[in-house]
Amino acid sequence: MTHPITAGRAAPLGATFDGDGVNFAVFSANATGMDLCLFDGGAETRLPLPERDGDVWHGYVSGLRPGQAYGFRAHGPWAPEEGHRFNPAKLLIDPYAKRLSGRVEWNGAVFGHREDAPDEANPRDSAPFVPRSLVVDPAFSWGEHAAPDTPIEETVIYEAHAKGLTMRHPTARPRGTFLGLASDPILDHLTGLGVTAIELLPVHAFADDQFLVAKGLTNYWGYQSLGFFAPEPRYMDGNDVAEFQQMVARFHAAGIEVILDVVYNHTVEGDHRGPTLAYRGLDNASYYRLLEDKRHYVNDTGTGNTLNVDHPMVLRMIMDSLRYWAGTMRVDGFRFDLAATLGRTPEGFDRGAAFFDAVRQDPVLTQKKLIAEPWDVGPGGYQLGAFPPPFLEWNDRFRDTVRSYWRGDRDKVRGLADRVAGSSRQFDHSGRPATASVNFVTAHDGFTLRDVVSYAEKHNEANGEDNRDGHGENLSDNLGVEGPTEDEGVNAARDRRRRAIMATLLLSQGTPMILAGDELGHTQGGNNNAYAQDNETTWLDWAGADPGFLDFVRRMVAFRRAHPVLRQKRWLHSRARTEDGIGDLIWWNGDGGEMADEDWSDPERRLICVEKRMASGTPDYADSETALFLVFNGGPPADVVLPPAPDGLHWTRTIDTAAPENGPTAERGSAACPGDAVLAFVLEADGEGDPA
Repeated sequence: MTHPITAGRAAPLGATFDGDGVNFAVFSANATGMDLCLFDGGAETRLPLPERDGDVWHGYVSGLRPGQAYGFRAHGPWAPEEGHRFNPAKLLIDPYAKRLSGRVEWNGAVFGHREDAPDEANPRDSAPFVPRSLVVDPAFSWGEHAAPDTPIEETVIYEAHAKGLTMRHPTARPRGTFLGLASDPILDHLTGLGVTAIELLPVHAFADDQFLVAKGLTNYWGYQSLGFFAPEPRYMDGNDVAEFQQMVARFHAAGIEVILDVVYNHTVEGDHRGPTLAYRGLDNASYYRLLEDKRHYVNDTGTGNTLNVDHPMVLRMIMDSLRYWAGTMRVDGFRFDLAATLGRTPEGFDRGAAFFDAVRQDPVLTQKKLIAEPWDVGPGGYQLGAFPPPFLEWNDRFRDTVRSYWRGDRDKVRGLADRVAGSSRQFDHSGRPATASVNFVTAHDGFTLRDVVSYAEKHNEANGEDNRDGHGENLSDNLGVEGPTEDEGVNAARDRRRRAIMATLLLSQGTPMILAGDELGHTQGGNNNAYAQDNETTWLDWAGADPGFLDFVRRMVAFRRAHPVLRQKRWLHSRARTEDGIGDLIWWNGDGGEMADEDWSDPERRLICVEKRMASGTPDYADSETALFLVFNGGPPADVVLPPAPDGLHWTRTIDTAAPENGPTAERGSAACPGDAVLAFVLEADGEGDPA
């Protein structure tokens, strides 16, 4: 079949169907020629792109329809010492492809270099082993669609895996897919839980690492991006991008936002020993940051390569990708993996780097929820608190402090107080709100909450790395027995600690994030690096769910939603309020006195109390309430003196993690606080005391 090609145009990049045919445009600054490869069945037709505008090669082919399979082959110098790795024997994926079919097959042909001579080009044709890019028509009828647009102060995030959430669910169908993810049983669970946003681990098309495939494993998490526009085919029931849009529409109809974990810091192509699948073959010297010896790559990501975000066309690709997912796919936000890398310049991390400036001026993206993972593995890579507004940040110090406190470590009350109050030391600058800290105690990377209280050591043998992978220090505690036990006392203590940790998360200032499955009591058997476990280790165990803990988490989320004091964007800094002269944040020692220097510096102190009010300066139009009194007791039982209650008011014990079945109880003067427990009291008018 012949396919006449005409000039076409240089924008937009990628393959664009206009009803009569398809325009193809691809960037390469250093290529000397570019072939469009069309596939009809097993036959390949190569058409040299006839035009070049600047560094964009383009052409138009009439008569092509959505579903057309294609790719590129780039001509140019094979000169690794100069950073160039052009090899027309390699079929290349379109970086702007909206859909892919097939997977990377780890045949020697997918490598641009010869295995026995890494500086020489490999002449073998890679086409049989590389996914095809597919032309799509992304038009989708959204109907009366409206996004929830949940204010950040009301947001509760639920981090989940697109496949693992449904694979063991008894009724969600089709399992392991976007459609199953938004099925009625899952939506009912999430709305019942009270979360407002689901944050999905990477759903961009990715590939399984060669070393994992050799072990019979896969890259379950998906942090090896192959394409930044195409949904991962393994999560689609029929390989139709509309399935993703249908998922988003159903989540939105249920009042739940969709946030994507995105990986724009590196690609699956790895270091100089990796495959040539797309970017390396199109223009290695432009897409990647290279060392002085241009055969090798800057590796600030720990994955072998680092995308060159400083290059305008690489930055354009990232911005185009974000706009595509925000616009055509209508997602509500993004969590940026290793976001410190996106702010790297030749001089180091810069909060005013081009990427941040581009996002901050974008009228669409600035309306989305933007979350940074504020570190990478490069020099100076830990940048917690350094990101500009409107970015939120994952706060690993919250995780570590809360785990350490409840484990019983010494000298932790000051750190716990900082975290409960929103980590202002890190985030209260540049006009950033008190919601800037994304608080979490567990995430996909690490132990589940049940494992935090069940294992003192990691157990990653199934990953095939002799238990060397994963963090060595998890700030966890097995409470006397490593792993599962029939000991009722140990299990009761574990349940009690889980409730205390979850309550601490949901009673703290900031934006809370819950790991999917924690509410069910899911365990990974002590595996704290389950990135390669696409099996029952990571698939949520719905049949083994802990109904008591699920009810407790629902109650805690509802309590947070009911109390504006816990959801403030303004910082609490113990400032006297103009309306009553009372401080908006008061730390108590439990004996009736405010925390003094000697209390803060006591390394053995295990109990701390805080009285929270609406922040000084809160306007009249804001949601308001009187006060909450919170007790965090990681030590033995104690009697706690309650703050004085004004005439006509009293404190009502509403949350008691040691006795979650108890209803609200009015208290006056003092209250008995169990050990290893969190209490929450609400200041109410006399005669009240019903559940919040």
